[in-house]
Amino acid sequence: MMNRSRGDEPRETLYLVSACFTGRKCRWDGGTNTVPEIARLVEEGRAVPVCPEVMGGLPTPRLPSERSGDRVVNRAGEDVTAAFRRGAEEALRICRERGCACAVLKARSPSCGCRRIYSGRFDGTLTEGNGVLADLLLREGIPVMTEEDFLAGPARGEGDAEIGEKT
Repeated sequence: MMNRSRGDEPRETLYLVSACFTGRKCRWDGGTNTVPEIARLVEEGRAVPVCPEVMGGLPTPRLPSERSGDRVVNRAGEDVTAAFRRGAEEALRICRERGCACAVLKARSPSCGCRRIYSGRFDGTLTEGNGVLADLLLREGIPVMTEEDFLAGPARGEGDAEIGEKT
């Protein structure tokens, strides 16, 4: 995937990516979701890592959260929507500031999930929908894919992978 720079010279696409893919311990449980192919993009300067949950002020580790409609609640029933929205807005600001053309985000996450997320019942059930950040990016016209889409792409992310749609 190529973009045009201000001088109209082709350049490689700059991706916004979930920071947990790079080995950062920012998952709810303090772990990572390392994807070497995506971590390499960051090392090469071709991707910008963000964790909207941490950027929104949530600690690591933290109670797991799930999205239910427009709200995000943690397992204790506390509404953490405001933190998720703050983090999504900050990630969008970084995306724009850095000129990211698309995003590769963590599948099924209440922040980053694209097309399918956990249902909000904390029972492992998936439902159609997007995470808070994925929803915001899609509304702003920024294509979103999961790591699964990225890895299944024609040339492991070099071409167009299946892009998320707003639900």
